[in-house]
Amino acid sequence: MNARLQRFTGGTATAFAVLMLAGPAFADGLPSRGSLKDEPPRYSDSWWKDVKFSGHIESGYTFNGSDPADHLNFGHLFTDRSDDLLLNQFILTLERPLDPKKASQFQMGFKFQGMYGTDARYTHFLGEFDNVTHHRPQLDVVEAYLNYHLPMLTKDGVDVKVGQFVTMEGAEVIYAPANFFYSHSYIFNFGIPFKHTGILTTTHVSSLLDLHLGVTTGVNTTFGHDGDNNDAISFHGGIGLNLLKGDLTIAATTHIGPELPRNTPGVDPNNDLRYLNDITAVWKVTKKLTSTTDLNYIHDDGLNASGWGVAQYFTYTLNDQWSVGIRGEVWKDRDGAFVAAFPGTQDFVNLEKGLPNTAIAYGPTTYYAVTLGANYKPPVEKRFEGLVLRPEVRWDWSSDTNAFDAGTKDHQFTAGIDLIIPFTR
Repeated sequence: MNARLQRFTGGTATAFAVLMLAGPAFADGLPSRGSLKDEPPRYSDSWWKDVKFSGHIESGYTFNGSDPADHLNFGHLFTDRSDDLLLNQFILTLERPLDPKKASQFQMGFKFQGMYGTDARYTHFLGEFDNVTHHRPQLDVVEAYLNYHLPMLTKDGVDVKVGQFVTMEGAEVIYAPANFFYSHSYIFNFGIPFKHTGILTTTHVSSLLDLHLGVTTGVNTTFGHDGDNNDAISFHGGIGLNLLKGDLTIAATTHIGPELPRNTPGVDPNNDLRYLNDITAVWKVTKKLTSTTDLNYIHDDGLNASGWGVAQYFTYTLNDQWSVGIRGEVWKDRDGAFVAAFPGTQDFVNLEKGLPNTAIAYGPTTYYAVTLGANYKPPVEKRFEGLVLRPEVRWDWSSDTNAFDAGTKDHQFTAGIDLIIPFTR
């Protein structure tokens, strides 16, 4: 595989479990803000009562009008298989979230989220469940972290996240119920990280401004030779703005660090930096209309390669059951180093590790896509609240190469639909 096609490479569960069990006892000895003379708060049954359990199952199908010989919807990752019914996600989440209404108190929370499904092929932390199976549905730890709120420095304090967590970047996320569309944008697939291992702080400077600062092992990486594909650390941070009384939020984030595998020829894997930058603005125009703008830029010093793009979303709520949306996007892979397809079940992870793989790329190209979709939420009993059916149609095309239909066409039409069934305790 061409070394230029080295995409973003990128706390263990045991450490997480030990810290989680020790957390309430540790917190017993800490005073609340401004009350050093008071008796420290006691964490007993009431602490565990705030622990929440939830989950969902997502399954979907994507029809490709070209019936490509390789059965790949090029430009897609989670929806990359044409005319196949996929179990995308079976996710279970156990968490104790922080309460923003208790900003004057010390708080400790945690989150553990595990996944089984075909999406996990692309979301592995290196070194965790990489080779458990060679089937399309795979296992993955999506997140496993401890979360602390420290009532210090500012009125609303500082949040500290330690462990494994999803990136702050982008308008779309791994967790399917938080996205409007079934398929994902080029920015999500090829322009931002997925996950990190490390520590991330959020300082609530004011009601308008949050400051994020963190250190990670890289993109989709953990620790050790199998868990981290080089020996360098990375920076993850940015700012968040909360404007118009919450109707406009802007997040400007970056991840900077070496991401090429240690065996990549002709580069310095511990010093050649990759810059992953993203600005996401979400504007609640009216109670029913929401606009989301996602701006993206990526550059890798070792590959001397860049890519950038924009995605614009509009969603409109018709009633309690129906909403509709449109997403238009442009993403330029200037040097053909980032956009690819991964026909083998281990190809994505093998590429991140610098191992042999069968990934497919078509060189420098500008990609375009327009997606029209709807969300239908039928009336259901409370425990399944949030059940949603998401049909969509999508047009992709490329300006400089034939990237679709197994490399024979410059365009692609797909129609997809998925069903998300949530459940809570």
